[in-house]
Amino acid sequence: MKTLAPLLFAAPLLLGGCIRFGAEPPPSLLTLTPTATIAVGETVNSASAKSITITTPIAAQELAVARVPVRSDATNVAYLKDAVWVEPPSRLFARLLSETISARTGRVVLTLRQSLSDPGARLGGELKQFGLDAATSEAVVTYDATLVRDRPVAERGTRPAMTFERRRFEARVPIAEITPAAAGVALNTAANQVAGEVADWVGR
Repeated sequence: MKTLAPLLFAAPLLLGGCIRFGAEPPPSLLTLTPTATIAVGETVNSASAKSITITTPIAAQELAVARVPVRSDATNVAYLKDAVWVEPPSRLFARLLSETISARTGRVVLTLRQSLSDPGARLGGELKQFGLDAATSEAVVTYDATLVRDRPVAERGTRPAMTFERRRFEARVPIAEITPAAAGVALNTAANQVAGEVADWVGR
């Protein structure tokens, strides 16, 4: 019995050296950084400024994961090795839209709960592309936006038929090499370009 004890205690240590819980993390994670930001200490009030509710865009399964897709042609998609977002692109893009629209238009961006009483304008849509085009060596961001504009004060509280506007926005940014670092910079540039165009479309 004395000779078996050391072996019994050693077994868990040997197994522990072989077991891995999940894949190894990438060297770094990618995120989006807005080029238009709200000034620190700036206050906006929905009593004097227009408001808008922005929902997270829907996305195909290709973009439902925190990976960077690379399209080699119309039907083939792979994911760039070691290129991982901190969260799915649709959520990152929604936050970028919120910051950019607020900074460029002065509108108050409401949460879904805050918008129950009066949502103001409503912006939603679908993120169609958010990845790399290997054939053209470009980062591509395509967003199909739908917008319900603010109702006049006289119509608020009534139930008029809502009118939706739909518009496709796309930005393409050249990328010198298909690497995680280059992809992150190019996609950030393309996403900010689209967000800026959406903000100009929404207006003040």
